[in-house]
Amino acid sequence: MKAKPSSAKATPPAPRTKWQLRLYVAGRTQKSSEALANLKRICDTHLTGQYRIEVIDLVKNPALASGDQILALPTLVRKLPPPARKIIGDLSSEHRVLVGLDLRSN
Repeated sequence: MKAKPSSAKATPPAPRTKWQLRLYVAGRTQKSSEALANLKRICDTHLTGQYRIEVIDLVKNPALASGDQILALPTLVRKLPPPARKIIGDLSSEHRVLVGLDLRSN
């Protein structure tokens, strides 16, 4: 008697962790532009293909600040993976950002 071929499919690889980052800025200022450029550089280096950045301009949508309790700008909020984390400033210190995102220990 012949064995039936298995109908079970190979298990696909686990999806890569997706990082959802939200950067709150106040208009198109130099500090806001620097924060976004620094964040993209850090993410491209350490989270290649695993991140999504949402930029929220509080000059255009000030009511959105209350959802994440934003008190200073620019502020980066890590939405995913949990828990949420916040980093305030222009994100120029790569080490500080990596520690803040919990990608590197102190």
